[in-house]
Parts: sequence; C-alpha cells; structure tokens
Amino acid sequence: MSFLKKLFGGGKSSEAAAPSAPKKQLEYNGFVIAATPYKEGGQWQTCGVLTKVIDGATKEHRFIRADRFSDEDAAADHAILKGQQIVDQMGERVFG
Repeated sequence: MSFLKKLFGGGKSSEAAAPSAPKKQLEYNGFVIAATPYKEGGQWQTCGVLTKVIDGATKEHRFIRADRFSDEDAAADHAILKGQQIVDQMGERVFG
C-alpha cells in the first residue's frame, strides 16, 4: 500500500522539511532577506523570506527557487542573491 501512495503522490519524502530558522540574513534597501534553505532529495533547495515593515505592519514574502546545491552555505548565499534580485525588480510590489 505504501508503494501505491508514493506512486500516486500520497507519500512525501521523509527528507523534505519546511523552511526553518534563517541560515543567513541581510538588510537590503529597507528589506530583510533571510535565507532558509532546506534539504530536498539529498541536496539543499534555495529558499528565503523577504520582510519589510510598511505603515507599522510587517509584510512577508516567501520564495523558493529550483536551484539546488550540495552545500547548505552555497544554497543560503544563492537565496540572498535571489532575494536582492527580487527586491531590485519588484520592490514593495512583491507584497501585493
């Protein structure tokens, strides 16, 4: 039965985990970029969170990219770069 669940999408990888505490953080153009890579399929998935306080409210945007790395630090560095790119291209529009 377990085989059928995995075959039809009912099972999840035991290795996959939700993004957790930031590995690295950077303040950039009024935003805080937090790198939160997580282990997926034996590699580290690029993942991060953009945060900014706007009119007293904390806004947050989570992003995941397809890029994977064998090293957690490399995935975190890449998440910071991707976060900067998102801020440069979208700014506060990322929240709405």
